[in-house]
This record gives sequence, structure tokens and C-alpha cells, in this order.
Amino acid sequence: MYNEVLEKTLITEEQIQKRVTELAKQIEKDYAGKAPIIVGVLKGSVLFYTDLIRQIDLPLTVDFMSISSYGAGVNSSGEVKIIKDIDGKIGGKDVIIVEDIVDSGYSMNCLLKLFGTRSPKSVKVCALLDKPSRREVPVKIDYTGFQVANEFVVGYGLDYDGLYRNIPFIGVLKKEVYEK
Repeated sequence: MYNEVLEKTLITEEQIQKRVTELAKQIEKDYAGKAPIIVGVLKGSVLFYTDLIRQIDLPLTVDFMSISSYGAGVNSSGEVKIIKDIDGKIGGKDVIIVEDIVDSGYSMNCLLKLFGTRSPKSVKVCALLDKPSRREVPVKIDYTGFQVANEFVVGYGLDYDGLYRNIPFIGVLKKEVYEK
């Protein structure tokens, strides 16, 4: 199936797992003696999120949020819709937002503004992928897995129209798949 839709493998399973471990160790170091709230942005971050939190040796709280700015397209609409908000309170607490990819920056900028109104002690961003060439809104990413070029990537949680999240690595989707 993968060969039919992917142009190439961009990041292997092994590279992902090695980097997830490195990110977890850095978070442990930075949050030593603390108990952060780790907020996963659904649905794309699920695989990265679960692998990451299982390797963080700290007391932590898990929570989730679901937002949308794409619909079925390949470009952000620029309008961010909150589909599911977090369940817990973040006032006075350290928060780490875990995202699959920061592309245009609209979604993350919206989340950072929203969380800022809730008086957290701190908010940091951990993104598996950073695509700075597409950035339209400046966003600081505190923990970055990989920087990628302006290619349409899928796998390890990232999708196109709800498909391909289950690919265990990051691949570049063939143009004919999303340009039809």
C-alpha cells in the first residue's frame, strides 16, 4: 500500500524513536522536580504523544485537545476551530503542548493565545515536525523532533483527509494522491 501513495520515506521508524527518546530526556531534565500537564493535540499527535509520555520519567498529567484548520484540504484555512477543549485546569501549572507538525503556525498561535488567558505557570511547545518554510505566523517551538522541507508528509499520526496516520514512519505523499 505505501508504495502506491508515497513518493519516498522521509524519516524512518528508527530515526523517530531515537529522537522521541532524546526529546523525552530533555523534557525530564527541564522539568526535574515538576509535574507538567502534557496536552496532546488530536488526532495527529497521538502516536508521537503516547511514545513520548511513556519515556518521560516524571509525574505528569495527560490531557487532550482537538482543533482543526484544514478540513479536507492540504493548506490551512487560517481559521482555527476548537473541536474539543482540555478537561483540566492549567492555572499556575507547567504545560507542554504536543503537536504533530507546526506548519503555517496558525493553529499553534491560537492555542498559545488561548492557554495564555488561563494563567499557566509556563507553556512550551513540543512538535514532532517543524516546517518553517510554510510559516505565516511566528511560533516558538521549544522541543523539535525534525525540521522538514515544504513537502506533504503523512504517517506516524499525520494524515491526508483522515488516511495514512497508521504508516509507522514519515513519508512524502505523491502529488497525484492529493491533487485529484
